[in-house]
Amino acid sequence: MSASAFSSRQIGVAVLAAITSFSAYTAIFAYRKAFNVAPYSGHMIFGGDYKVALVVTQVMGYMLAKFYGIRFISGLQRVRRHWLILGLTGFAWFAWLLFAWIPPPYNFWCLFLNGFPLGMLWGIVFSYVEGRRTTDMISAALAVSFIFAAGFAKTVAQWVMQQWHVSEYWMPFTVGAVFMPALILFVSLLERIPPPDEEDKQQRMDRQPMSAQDRRVLLRHFWPGIVLLVVIYILVTILREVRDSFMADMWRASGEVFDAGVFAQTEAIISIIILLLIAAMIWLRNNFRAFMLAQWIMLAGFILALFSTWSYLQHQLGMYHWMLLTGLGLYMVYIPFNSILFDRFIAAYRFAGNVGFLIYIADAFGYLGSVGVMLAKTVFRIQANWLDFYTQLVIVSGVAGLLGTIASMFYFVGKKTGIRR
Repeated sequence: MSASAFSSRQIGVAVLAAITSFSAYTAIFAYRKAFNVAPYSGHMIFGGDYKVALVVTQVMGYMLAKFYGIRFISGLQRVRRHWLILGLTGFAWFAWLLFAWIPPPYNFWCLFLNGFPLGMLWGIVFSYVEGRRTTDMISAALAVSFIFAAGFAKTVAQWVMQQWHVSEYWMPFTVGAVFMPALILFVSLLERIPPPDEEDKQQRMDRQPMSAQDRRVLLRHFWPGIVLLVVIYILVTILREVRDSFMADMWRASGEVFDAGVFAQTEAIISIIILLLIAAMIWLRNNFRAFMLAQWIMLAGFILALFSTWSYLQHQLGMYHWMLLTGLGLYMVYIPFNSILFDRFIAAYRFAGNVGFLIYIADAFGYLGSVGVMLAKTVFRIQANWLDFYTQLVIVSGVAGLLGTIASMFYFVGKKTGIRR
């Protein structure tokens, strides 16, 4: 498809939708990830590290929301969604107020109240942008928002503690207050995005709420491929969650000096590269080719993560460039799942449904894997610090991810060939 195939109005709507969804989810993400920059040292809970307990508790809430969202998000009606977003985010913000009021370590459970409502929001926001010929561009901007937002939220959090002298316990609530005006503005603008037109529906399928029967039919027809994709997503979610939650701790363990701006800097660079890479697929009209190209990008991401980690272990890369390149590699795998992969899958195989169902299946098991790994490190007293632990995870997950992606590509090519016959 050439650029001329889109009218100036369609491109204008896509750009505005991309900016709006990116900005809205950046604001939402600050309510989840800002706290990770603080060390929260000096406390133990249940005989384990207090910060690990905070991270695991929040991820457990997030994970349970994903399991609940398999049904809830797939059946979501397209009405009054902005009020649902604001209500869920407001509840997550209130959880940070409880966290500040209740003395540590007895406030750890507040992270569950924070994680659960936030876990519902990705599917709601994505429902505004799926099923369009321009979805690749819009969803790329939306998906990279949580790369950029994770670093930006940490930078704002570090700045709040340093410049406003806010304690690490009041910092998450304060960061929420900083982002609240932007949240209200951009969530309100989400409601003004025009719905997909008839040509969008013809090329990308009409996206409708899914019944239990619809979900069973989809899984029955594609379960081997979906299982492979979910396994890949579990691996990369574990990597992403450990990197995102303990990046500051890894930097401290390396002995290299870092400042507040480094998190936003690395994630901004990654965001720009991923945005250009994914958004360029807007011009690829053939849905099956786009679906397979997304998996080639994932394959390249695993190779980049493995190669950069090998170079770091050989002392050929410093901490900054290793963190940048492994982050780019893992997001080359992670971002397609949250942007184009399932959207093109639906369009390529021509079935009724929506992206939310598939994303929430992958997310639910992805976060289950993350909780399991972090609990295993704590329960089994694995002595490696987070830097060494993450390095080994990249190697193991990278090799397994390469094999899983190759198997997935063979399966879906065979499935498409069988349909044509």
